[in-house]
Amino acid sequence: MNFYNKYILPKAINWACDQSSSRKQREKIIPLASGSVLEIGIGSGLNLPFYTSKVKTLTAIDPSKELWKRTQINIEKLPFDFKFIIASAENIPENDHSFDCVVITYTLCTIPNLKLAFSEIKRVLKPNGKLLFCEHGKAPEKGIQKYQNIINPFWKRIGGGCNLNRNIPALIEENGLTISKLETMYLAGWKPASYNYWGIAEVKIF
Repeated sequence: MNFYNKYILPKAINWACDQSSSRKQREKIIPLASGSVLEIGIGSGLNLPFYTSKVKTLTAIDPSKELWKRTQINIEKLPFDFKFIIASAENIPENDHSFDCVVITYTLCTIPNLKLAFSEIKRVLKPNGKLLFCEHGKAPEKGIQKYQNIINPFWKRIGGGCNLNRNIPALIEENGLTISKLETMYLAGWKPASYNYWGIAEVKIF
């Protein structure tokens, strides 16, 4: 790991994900979590203040130890059992059908192998379990999409693998989940990085 990835990138990611507009989005989706919960890509724990007493246990994974070290939350005071594991979405070290709910926020943009990640999400969810998601991605306007596509290769290199132009709803449904609730809007800020999708998805039952 080079100097940029170890010392600069974690600070930049934490700053970008902790803007007031992003906090408002977290406040919309995180309180819907309940029961046994898995959070994928917890980062520095920015979602933690928004979980409610409906959560019994929270297992959190992230491949970046450097980001997790930046947490300012006292996990001993959380109103539920908490466990952090260094792991990636493509290899979740938990048993099949372990969770009532999987939470993922501002993380789908960076996962290299989405097919494998969604396979793991479906594996660890209980029957009738839910995926709660809040992500930025492909904008609706052709002009913004064109700009996203042009700058995405450079953005991805400096942003820890972050992609600006992923079609979040399509990716979720292409990988075996059905979206039961979806909302979208631009957040304040730079348009190529500020179009948000958030909602609820469930495993398809054939």
